[in-house]
Amino acid sequence: MTEVATRSVTSDRSDPLGRAWVATAVRRIEADAMRSADTHLIRFPLPPGLGVELYLKDESTHVTGSLKHRLARSLFLYALCNGWLGEGTTVIESSSGSTAVSEAYFARLIGLPFVAVMPARTSVEKIDLIERQGGRCHLVADPSAIYDESRQLAAKTGGHYMDQFTHAERATDWRGNNNIAESIFAQMSLEEHPIPEWIVIAAGTGGTSATIGRFVRYRGHKTRICVPDPENSAFFQAWCDSDPLHRAPGSRIEGIGRPRVEPSFVGQVIDRMVTVPDAFSVAAMRGVQEVLGRKVGPSTGTNLWAAFGLLDQMIRAGRRGSIVSLICDGGERYANTYYNDEWVRAQGWDLTDPLAEVRTFLSTGAWAER
Repeated sequence: MTEVATRSVTSDRSDPLGRAWVATAVRRIEADAMRSADTHLIRFPLPPGLGVELYLKDESTHVTGSLKHRLARSLFLYALCNGWLGEGTTVIESSSGSTAVSEAYFARLIGLPFVAVMPARTSVEKIDLIERQGGRCHLVADPSAIYDESRQLAAKTGGHYMDQFTHAERATDWRGNNNIAESIFAQMSLEEHPIPEWIVIAAGTGGTSATIGRFVRYRGHKTRICVPDPENSAFFQAWCDSDPLHRAPGSRIEGIGRPRVEPSFVGQVIDRMVTVPDAFSVAAMRGVQEVLGRKVGPSTGTNLWAAFGLLDQMIRAGRRGSIVSLICDGGERYANTYYNDEWVRAQGWDLTDPLAEVRTFLSTGAWAER
């Protein structure tokens, strides 16, 4: 005989003190954002008379020096409002680069310990940047093991694995709320060609290309999204073959390209992908330095090599218009690697021809058609 329930049952997980701590943490992060000005949109100095314009959203001016500052802020707000972080929670992340630097900053801002799980081969300079923001570095011999090690460390400490590669595309409000896409279009509004033909952004997690791609569709803009991908990254071939399980060795261009297709990579919002050899990325970052008078990082070089090619196609077709790309981070942190000739030669990269091509384009507007 089936028993009939005669009363309701209530289970209460209310934690007023925990909610109060979360509210304070969110307010601290929002206050930090209020103190921060938006990043500049730079009009790149192309040769006159081409009929096209290139703009660079300079994300290196964030307090932690990179595009990942936006991501880290969104990830922390997402985790806090999901109830994943509380007072004393140890925050764990798989990152040896800019994301770890930015997440360490926000963890310290709200008083939480932060641990970056990274390959043991990570440079001393990168470790120092993370530790300077109050983070701790957990080194792993096998680079492919950083995901599992992060999960295990979170379980062991009772902490939270932030997992940028899964949550990057969902933590940011792609409809607006001062995300990077909304900022770009607002800053472009008074330009001669306010709606860009292309926005060019390489993928690391894939979160930024997902946010921008969704935003342009939401707003009905004609802008197309181009994602350049470095050598040995899984994204390009996976996108071409619609194969999310595709694997690759992994990129040598720091911050972008992955050995696997990350969950935050949304290929359906991407209109074009371009493969960029590593030597071309490094040549572009160095050539741009000669024009801007400042160093940029290697992922910016990847972006710009692809952007120059798109500009050339517009010029050849007699089309007027604009393209927007990003300065993902500054080049100062790469002084001993990508800006070091001896280190570059050790990678087997010959910059002679691609650097000459970049210099020719920046001085004359002529680009080798491919």
